[in-house]
Amino acid sequence: MILACHNLDKSFGDRVIVRQGSFHIEEREKTALVGINGAGKSTILKMIIGEEPLDGGEVTLARGKTLGYLAQHQNLLPGGTIYEELKSARADIFEMEQRIRSIELELQSLTGRELESRLETYNRLQSEFESRNGYACESEIVGVLKGLGFSEDDFSKKTDTLSGGQKTRVALGRLLLTNPDILLLDEPTNHLDLNSIAWLETYLINYPGAVFIVSHDRYFLNRVVTKVVEIENGEIRTYAGNYKAYSAKKQQIRDARLKEYFNQQREIRHQQAVIEKLKSFNREKSIRRAESREKMLEKITPLEKPADAAPEMHFTLEPSCISGNDVLTVDHLSKQFDNQVLFQDVSFEIRRGEHIAIIGDNGTGKTTLLKILNQVVPADNGTFTLGAKVKIGYYDQEHHVLHDDKTIFDEISDAYPSLNNTQIRNTLAAFQFTGDEVFQEIRSLSGGEKGRVSLAKLMLSEANFLILDEPTNHLDIASKEILEEALNNYSGTLLYVSHDRYFINSTASRILELVNQTFVNYIGNYDYYLEKKEELTRAYASVPADVRTPVHADSGNKTGDSRLSWQEQKEQQAKERKRKNDLRKTEDEISRLEKRNAQIDHEMTLEEVYSNSVRCQELASEHAENEEKLAGLYELWETLAE
Repeated sequence: MILACHNLDKSFGDRVIVRQGSFHIEEREKTALVGINGAGKSTILKMIIGEEPLDGGEVTLARGKTLGYLAQHQNLLPGGTIYEELKSARADIFEMEQRIRSIELELQSLTGRELESRLETYNRLQSEFESRNGYACESEIVGVLKGLGFSEDDFSKKTDTLSGGQKTRVALGRLLLTNPDILLLDEPTNHLDLNSIAWLETYLINYPGAVFIVSHDRYFLNRVVTKVVEIENGEIRTYAGNYKAYSAKKQQIRDARLKEYFNQQREIRHQQAVIEKLKSFNREKSIRRAESREKMLEKITPLEKPADAAPEMHFTLEPSCISGNDVLTVDHLSKQFDNQVLFQDVSFEIRRGEHIAIIGDNGTGKTTLLKILNQVVPADNGTFTLGAKVKIGYYDQEHHVLHDDKTIFDEISDAYPSLNNTQIRNTLAAFQFTGDEVFQEIRSLSGGEKGRVSLAKLMLSEANFLILDEPTNHLDIASKEILEEALNNYSGTLLYVSHDRYFINSTASRILELVNQTFVNYIGNYDYYLEKKEELTRAYASVPADVRTPVHADSGNKTGDSRLSWQEQKEQQAKERKRKNDLRKTEDEISRLEKRNAQIDHEMTLEEVYSNSVRCQELASEHAENEEKLAGLYELWETLAE
């Protein structure tokens, strides 16, 4: 056991964070800490590192073990570069290398015992440097930086100039390189693109120490962790397995407790009714029986009803009218900023009812595309056309559609003046804003709260084409699941950008990946995308030789092969499904005929058969006919398998 938390108590005024909470983490164990927003997850991490004082209980780190902590907000040392920041994590290795180089210079002028003494020091340092993998230190730093999505051009950037997300990635890289015995990570996948998240998953799965993670990324938790610690209503419970196993077990336990509670309540009501009936007979014998039952009833220990889950959002998304079949047509669209080409000459179509996710690395232009479609920024070249009766509802991850100086109530009231006071309050209550909370100013809200206000406006818009930019950012897992359900029941058309793979898997029927300045189309969810990524990227988005050159006004002559052809790929994938189906049928028929011929061979050895010439001839003919069919089926199977 590397970390033990025993009987933790923590409150802020009347608000209880944790009460008598206990859990432990074993060496090399990968553990998640889960709970709704505001449950106290980050507070528990701060209690473990000593940043937040305990009201009671104790935190014990095994003797001689080190602990590393990644907070959600970072303060890096001013003036340094990204590379220098990560290099500081291995400062002792680089200092050791400097000492070795210094001694090498000294050795040239030393003799006798002095030389022997310095050689002894030199050999000791060399051995330690090698054992600590000093020769691979710089390549390891480069590997971590690239894994977290930084290019070599980024290495020299000053940390003072970085965004909050970039600073978090730098801090994460620095922490990973320190190799503590236990890593405490608070939302490590925030600000990472899909490739970087996949890299981090692999890194943590193979990490030689223990890891304790706070995250709302269910796909990430399913891949990495083997234990889940849950904090709910101030209580801590531990579950074995990944997030999926935890979620199923939690529901089973709640259902069992609820059933037990209702069964006991039903039995109590039954006994009370019987007692009342016996007393109503007003006879000595029946009164004694009633009293006997009352004594039995008093011995029952009442079960507590399982606590209801925390208040959740509840909403539906319904369009006010049905759009035409062709919702969006994009023709030869291009966009660049200065000399950075985001995408060029891209064309695709969206049909009514499709649920499409746009994915790709950070900085490739996904959000820019959504802004072009919402006419927030102009395209450099190309056009897009909306279909008949298309009404857009836009969710902006930066919440520019909200007004900082307004209250939540006024934000809804001004956007939808036909709603009365009760209707507005009912709408906001569905998004967890009640009482005086509706009069909070937008500027005072957290990212998650702003997200809920934006979702409320989106619901009221009754749009038939939703365009969403990172809709799950700042939402806890329970809220994500509610949003997923609302979108899956939505009858309109959906186009969104997301890095949440679980969310994509649950809601997308088609994926557009922005890679190498073009879009690659996948007709399926995220699991299908992973299966086909390499094949389709090679076919439709291989890196051109002039990938970094600016787009000029006449750059709309890109060859048809590299453009996205929705219909072509749909036809190809239909053919592939037919091929697999035919292959399966062929294998089944081969198996059936082979089994039948084996059965015939056996029958021919039986006396009642081989002594019957007519039966023997029938079986021999059937065997020969089957062999002829098998020869053709083997050839067909080979063709289909290739």
